[in-house]
Amino acid sequence: MQDSALVAQLQDEQTRNAAFETLLELYQKPLYWHIRKIVISHDDADDVLQNVFIKVFHHIQEFKGESKLFSWLYRIATNEALSHLRKESKKTQITPEVLKQQRVSSLQADVYFDGDEIQLKLQQAVAQLPEKQQLVFNMHYFDNLKYSEISEILNTTEGALKASYHHAVKKIESFLKER
Repeated sequence: MQDSALVAQLQDEQTRNAAFETLLELYQKPLYWHIRKIVISHDDADDVLQNVFIKVFHHIQEFKGESKLFSWLYRIATNEALSHLRKESKKTQITPEVLKQQRVSSLQADVYFDGDEIQLKLQQAVAQLPEKQQLVFNMHYFDNLKYSEISEILNTTEGALKASYHHAVKKIESFLKER
C-alpha cells in the first residue's frame, strides 16, 4: 500500500482502525529494533514503542505529507527513545551516556539478547559514541537506511551525516582494537 493511501485511511474515521492495523504490521518490527538500539532494554523498547504508536494515533491528523510516513514515524520513535533515556537518567541521577553503558553491560544477562561476544563488543563500542554518531551509525549500519532517509529523519544534511558516520566507524574500530 502506498504511504499516501495509508495516511488517507488513517486520517479517515471510517477506516482508521483497519489502517492502523496495517501500519502496525508494516512498522512495528523495524521501529522496535530502531528504538531497542537506542534504549538497549527490551522492556523499555516495548514501552517506548507503545508510546510511539499512541502518539501516531493521536497526531496522524497533523501529518501533512511533507516527509515520508516512514521518516515521520522514525523521527517520532527517535525522539521518544531519546526522551525516555533522559527521563530514566534524571530518575537515576546519572548521565544518559552512563545509563547506556550500564545497560550495554547488562546485555549478556538479557534473555532477549541473542548476540555473541563480538556483537556485545560492538554494542559497547557504539554506546561510547556521542548521541548523534550513535543514531547515524545505527540507522545506516544496522537499519540499512540511506543518508537521504536519515537526513529526513534527523533533519540534517547528508554531508554532516556522512562525516558523523565516518567518525563513528573510526571510533568503533579504535575501541575494538583496544579490546
